[in-house]
Amino acid sequence: MSNTTEYTPPKVWTWDQESGGKFASINRPIAGPTHNQDLPVGRHPLQLYSLATPNGVKVTVMLEELLALGHSGAEYDAWLIRIHDGDQFGSGFVQANPNSKIPALMDHSGNTPVRVFESGAILQYLAEKFGAFLPAGGAARAECLSWLFWQMGSAPFLGGGFGHFYAYAPAKFEYPINRYAMEVKRQLDVLDRHLADHRFLAGDDYTIADMAVWPWYGTLVKGQLYEAGEFLSVHEYQHVLRWTDEIALRPAVQRGRKVNRTWGEPSSQLHERHEAADFDTKTQDRLDTSAT
Repeated sequence: MSNTTEYTPPKVWTWDQESGGKFASINRPIAGPTHNQDLPVGRHPLQLYSLATPNGVKVTVMLEELLALGHSGAEYDAWLIRIHDGDQFGSGFVQANPNSKIPALMDHSGNTPVRVFESGAILQYLAEKFGAFLPAGGAARAECLSWLFWQMGSAPFLGGGFGHFYAYAPAKFEYPINRYAMEVKRQLDVLDRHLADHRFLAGDDYTIADMAVWPWYGTLVKGQLYEAGEFLSVHEYQHVLRWTDEIALRPAVQRGRKVNRTWGEPSSQLHERHEAADFDTKTQDRLDTSAT
């Protein structure tokens, strides 16, 4: 549908709380907490506060990959932040992330707790802390970080741009959907051309770059994001699909994508994760069975 209503911006913008859209109830033009709510703290040094959106999955995959390598210091508690309910505006969460976005990580392993927010920053922090999934230096490190920051710069056009206007906006208009569909397809072509000659984004080794890009673009090319697979002809990106399928087979990835997930098949949902055994005993299918 074309936008037949011409919009003339006012001289001074004002906040219209009735603007509609899926996230209208939590979007606002100011920062800071809306209510007092302390964050829970578990028994592990690493405390994650998140939800299994693509940005949240990046970090839980990284933590599970570190544990799979034998880094016992990467044990973590993952607490569920229900963003549709406004949990991210609680006072404790705002202290962990003043930007009120998931994920947020608190590292209690030292004398003074360290907060880390923004998913890319968390991936780099953990990679440097444990010396894993990030090349130590030189061209390989530069390539890995370049693709990590490519994702951080590109995904807002996919999520906040295409995803919003295609799936979440209260009305569909041709211009913004076309504008962002074109950009998303360009991004997929960037990935496809690169992965035609590389096993992983930074070369032969799996890195935090892959962990950052996969939850967004891997989900997209499998037709599982915004129900837009057919619209974007995602089957065309064969090299991205090959890369996506290889990563999806990793056991740590399969575990990580379940953590803080509250939708889909009950067996795919582990609302909170506090120890490795939770994957065997506390997914929603097992909890539902035990409740009956």
